[in-house]
Amino acid sequence: MTSAELLAQYGPRESMEYDVVIVGGGPAGLSTAIRLKQLAAEKGTEVNVVVLEKGSEPGAHILSGAVMDPKAITELFPNWQELGAPLNQPVTEDEVLFLSETGAKQTPHGLLPECFHNQGNYVISLGAVTKWLGEQAEALGVEIFPGFSAAEVVYDEQGRVKGVATGNMGIGKDGEPTENFQLGMELLGKYTIFAEGARGHLGKQLIAKYQLDHGRDPQSYAIGIKELWEVPAAQAKPGLVVHTAGWPMDSDTYGGGFLYHLEGNKVTLGYVVGLDYKNPWLSPFEEMQRWKTHPSIRKHIEGGKRLGYGARAITAGGILSLPKLVFPGGALVGCDAGTLNASRIKGSHAAIKTGMLAAEAAFNALQAGRAQDELGDYPVAFEQSWLHTELMRAKNFKQWFKKGNTIGTLMTGIEQWLLPKLGITVPPWTIHRQQADHLYLKPAADCPKIDYPKPDGKLTFDRLSSVFISNTNHEENQPAHLTLKDASVPVKVNLAKFAGPESRYCPAGVYEFVNKDGADQLVINAQNCVHCKTCDIKDPTQNIVWVTPEGGGGPNYAGM
Repeated sequence: MTSAELLAQYGPRESMEYDVVIVGGGPAGLSTAIRLKQLAAEKGTEVNVVVLEKGSEPGAHILSGAVMDPKAITELFPNWQELGAPLNQPVTEDEVLFLSETGAKQTPHGLLPECFHNQGNYVISLGAVTKWLGEQAEALGVEIFPGFSAAEVVYDEQGRVKGVATGNMGIGKDGEPTENFQLGMELLGKYTIFAEGARGHLGKQLIAKYQLDHGRDPQSYAIGIKELWEVPAAQAKPGLVVHTAGWPMDSDTYGGGFLYHLEGNKVTLGYVVGLDYKNPWLSPFEEMQRWKTHPSIRKHIEGGKRLGYGARAITAGGILSLPKLVFPGGALVGCDAGTLNASRIKGSHAAIKTGMLAAEAAFNALQAGRAQDELGDYPVAFEQSWLHTELMRAKNFKQWFKKGNTIGTLMTGIEQWLLPKLGITVPPWTIHRQQADHLYLKPAADCPKIDYPKPDGKLTFDRLSSVFISNTNHEENQPAHLTLKDASVPVKVNLAKFAGPESRYCPAGVYEFVNKDGADQLVINAQNCVHCKTCDIKDPTQNIVWVTPEGGGGPNYAGM
């Protein structure tokens, strides 16, 4: 049954009204909620705020490197250390390595652009920081509904956003209601803030409906694949931050690795691949496994134990791809908008800052008795903020690297090392991007096939054993949340022309082509999905659409 048919038979939906509804309990959404409550307390007034979080708890679906710039969290909570925020490990040393297949060259510290300097930053688990932010929000009176996914935007008669509806529960695989069926609920607000992270399901719809990306460069994405290890004490170097470029990527493909030493003999490491890669035989997961075998990476983790695994798309187009941040009735914050600074490999400080700015604009509008209009003060405040200045400095970063690693490295050095020494903080030129990531794939017949080594089960692993330690689970008897506009396209187009790239770009083994009774077909193992959104971005025909599964489903990351 369609959503409209379910509503006709079982409706209307129950509704709850708030001043502000926030979709997503990550750093951006929780910072929005916290700042609203702080402002209300300062003014001696009340603001009713609810946060919807599709994970089982705040932080369960959060995945990031992560090195955190504490600038924004210090603005939100000047006393965060007293409050016990889990920023425990200061960065002690930076290494930037250019890898060949067996060797490595380290960039002298004095030649590192400012974006690669991490003094004053912290190596963190962003999941732990997010969980802490959730605790602070609840202590301030924010209502948080974990395990509830926002499945639909609710509009009023004028086409303004007036809230969201949660997903229906108890729909069987056949699309029909089961005995456990429960209609979703509407959460209505004077303003609705969308903080879903990269490639937000509803954010994508809002950008299209209101043409928020009109006149902007096409958005650019990457996939980040991460593991958490515990290593022998003799190998632990708390606070060491390592970034790598070069091998195993070829010079025309954007990619690089990170390895950070946390406290407690933990090492977090991962690999990022730009989703505009051209060769359909490439597998980001396999590239990450291969990267770990390099002597410069192996020495940090060999003899250790892998504790966690996950993957997530990264919105990395920068300020030139940033959509309009507001629309009638709401706003986009954090990675739902795309405020990550790819040159710094950091987004959490931007997420927190945009959440605070949106909160301040929404609070002022509520105080003035307004509702469901455009929060014009938010983009104005953003343009006047330190974050805007930071993103302008890095405006060309990804565009240069799209021209190859050599040009990217050279121009990043000029723009973020040389120009600042000359007193020029923003490059006087602008490099634009012309097309979306899914348009870059070449036919498989035109590209060299890549043969990846088999995993050894000690340093390198397969997808399914990796998904197992991500604690991913979905209610089995529900429709697949990975939907196809046309079921014939995967075989007729993707398999025939591109050799079935979905079986390689998915880091969780969701997609596999099988031959049954002499006919090829695509099998979708939706149970394995870690909600990375890569398929929604990279599918060359844009035939795959990620929709929200039942709330609480997906990964349940610990320590990530």
